[in-house]
Amino acid sequence: MNTSAASAAPRSLLHLDSSHAKDSVSRRLTALFAETWREVNGAAGYRYRNLAADPVPLVSAAYCELGRRVERHGLVPPSKVAALVEDAEEEREWALTLPLIEEVRDADTVLVGVPMYNFSVPASLKAWIDRVTFPGAFIAPDTGEKVLDGTRLVVVTARGGAYGPGTPREAFDFQAPYLRAYFGNLGVTDIRFVHAEMTVADVIPELARFRDLAAASLEEARAAVTALAAVR
Repeated sequence: MNTSAASAAPRSLLHLDSSHAKDSVSRRLTALFAETWREVNGAAGYRYRNLAADPVPLVSAAYCELGRRVERHGLVPPSKVAALVEDAEEEREWALTLPLIEEVRDADTVLVGVPMYNFSVPASLKAWIDRVTFPGAFIAPDTGEKVLDGTRLVVVTARGGAYGPGTPREAFDFQAPYLRAYFGNLGVTDIRFVHAEMTVADVIPELARFRDLAAASLEEARAAVTALAAVR
């Protein structure tokens, strides 16, 4: 989001959830963030997508062909990509893609709820990532600068185990490092992570001894998202 434009416009929040679970810890925490944010900023700038309930279609051969053509033309802004579309399949792919790109570009804050699935991110989130990562989508064609430099990213994760520094499974965390590298490469410099860990301690008997740790982690996460959402 352009910071000069943001100063003259209402604050905006793009809220993405990717959990398939009915009683999702990550969704509960992002909902708390969104509720607090709306209390501070109003509802006009709020946009929500449930990537699990309304999945983003996987990219196709036509998407890739259009992307390669755009790359051959150098830095092409999203507003001019349609002029390079050559057939109905490419037109369909771009129609699916452009609104998602615009949502990210227009947001002052991007909030992402991410459960850990098999040490990484859900396929629903990866499908969204693959589609919005279109050549030149987040680069200013006149300067080459990355347009998301002023965007704030808040990633709320839920993990069944413990993956923090010094834990036995620290090296198994391909969730937070991946998202930090991905969004950092897009130009996002303000990245905040909130982790709720040991979230399955209440349901797996072998982890019952960690229930107090899980409860404390959840309370810390609740306090963290509330504080982050209240920042103007």
